[in-house]
Amino acid sequence: MKRTLSHLLLSMTLPLVFVASALAADSATPLADPTQPPAALLGLDGTLSTEPINSGLTSVLTPKKGKPTAVIGGQVVPLGGFVGEARLVRLSETEAVLEGPGGIERLYLTPDVEKKMNVTKGASRRKKE
Repeated sequence: MKRTLSHLLLSMTLPLVFVASALAADSATPLADPTQPPAALLGLDGTLSTEPINSGLTSVLTPKKGKPTAVIGGQVVPLGGFVGEARLVRLSETEAVLEGPGGIERLYLTPDVEKKMNVTKGASRRKKE
């Protein structure tokens, strides 16, 4: 008897739960599409913008053979190459130096990060044997 009563209660409450969840889903705001491009790439009308995003220095490539290159604003620029009217004159693992009509401009891979050497006073020294 207990078993049939629990089956009866379950069979009555389960459809109510489904109906309640369906009604709640209709009143909720729709979920954002996870496959949608980031808002920075979309234009005001919601379509994909064709304008390149000038994000500065993105990457520095230093091959064993050949010229080092930098990726600046999505464009691959070899050392000595041009970005607009500015020429890439120097390249290191952390920065690119552009020289143009407006003067010298330095682009950093991590502009807000400053490297510091951490030295401890009680560091032990190796003894020569």
